[in-house]
Amino acid sequence: MTTVRLNSADPVSFDTDALVVGFVSGPQGPRSSIEAVDSAFETALATVAFTGKAGELAKIPTFGAITAPLLVAVGLGDSADQEGLRRAAGAAVRSLAGTARAALALPATSAEEAEAVTLGGLLGAYDYSRYRTNGERKAPVAELDVLTSAGGSAERASIVADSVALVRDLVNTPPSDLWPAKFAEIAEQEGGKAGLSVEVLDEKQLKEGGYGGIVGVGQGSANPPRLVRLSYTHPEAAKTLAFVGKGITFDSGGLSLKPSSAMDWMKSDMGGAGAVFGALVAIARLGLRVNAVGYLCLAENLPSGTATRPSDVLTSYSGKTVEVLDTDAEGRLVLMDGIARAAEDDPDLIVDVATLTGAQIVALGWRTAGVMSNDDAVREHVVEVANSVGEGAWGMPLPEELRKGLDSPIADIANLQPERWGSMLAAGIFLKEFVPEGRRWAHIDMAGPAFNKGEPHGYTPKGGTGAITRTLIGLAERAATGLNK
Repeated sequence: MTTVRLNSADPVSFDTDALVVGFVSGPQGPRSSIEAVDSAFETALATVAFTGKAGELAKIPTFGAITAPLLVAVGLGDSADQEGLRRAAGAAVRSLAGTARAALALPATSAEEAEAVTLGGLLGAYDYSRYRTNGERKAPVAELDVLTSAGGSAERASIVADSVALVRDLVNTPPSDLWPAKFAEIAEQEGGKAGLSVEVLDEKQLKEGGYGGIVGVGQGSANPPRLVRLSYTHPEAAKTLAFVGKGITFDSGGLSLKPSSAMDWMKSDMGGAGAVFGALVAIARLGLRVNAVGYLCLAENLPSGTATRPSDVLTSYSGKTVEVLDTDAEGRLVLMDGIARAAEDDPDLIVDVATLTGAQIVALGWRTAGVMSNDDAVREHVVEVANSVGEGAWGMPLPEELRKGLDSPIADIANLQPERWGSMLAAGIFLKEFVPEGRRWAHIDMAGPAFNKGEPHGYTPKGGTGAITRTLIGLAERAATGLNK
């Protein structure tokens, strides 16, 4: 685990194993905010063709020109906003794995920028080595100093980074070690430590309670489903938020079996529930002046003789019936129960988070989540908060004409439209059907952003990313301060 401190010491004379300095690119070559570093290393940086473009890294031995034996130059591009600082810090710290101590001297002139550097560094230090036995993997930086005169505190950044790391760990855990009951157990333990109230419904209680979607999705597995309710209250809260997360601990597609190439990363299909869990833990630890409720809709979607069949009809928690045309459209089936249950808490806003559709990746790529809502102002608010914390999001419509494609001849609604076109939007339209009239709601489809199948970038590692956790925390912070829609 990386420990972090804010420090006002002089970077040039600071005793550390590696000094990270941010450089802005320009017509006169890359320049930092530290004149002594520029003059001492201009020639060396030119020799290795370092230009200062965003994310570029160069490691230069200092030979006593500064106290630190190693200079890590990181590019900031033409300039650096808070997200640019987060990414630069994350990329630099990740490159220093195996180093005991590092210091970040990026141009942070405000407490907010200092926090951005701190958070980026901590997120970049993340490493998942639970199953490695060969000892070849280098440990992340153990001690991190953020050198700034802007003041501030590392507490919030540390809490947020801890929650994102918790979500990343859960997403990276193999499904053999994270089935629904195990996830619920972790939620009870870690949620309890954070001061959350935790309630778990097992398969018998779910069936008796009428949670037909969660039961139907989970009935094909030997590992039965769970519904976890997490709650945090503040005596001075004026707003209540409800977050609902899709928690499919492994998704084979059920009887509508996925091809193997689409199944090998389906341990990440619980990323929505992970984000909700991580956000609730952070909200409690931060002591935000808001009431927050989280629902983790947990099931394992497997084929067997007891699995839900295409053409089966399920009765949801709301009482509406659903014809299942495709058992691989299972996320919306667990969410429909979670959304209906969350509405009973009388929240000011419901936000569901899910790795819901491959169509999200087709439409928006691997790094941008789609946001849909029954209220335009809410949709734009969620998008703005997501982008402000560095989690890409884009507002998407819910076209009325797509609703007809979800008609069923025997039930209230079908779980899939027959055509592929607009299927991310049709999934949002399906979920909207389970939101009570007058209740404000947003849906975040993060199928791509939840799991990075490519190379690490910025502060984002390969594998589980912890996506949307920071967005949910940001929504709670806005609600706590009255800056909500």
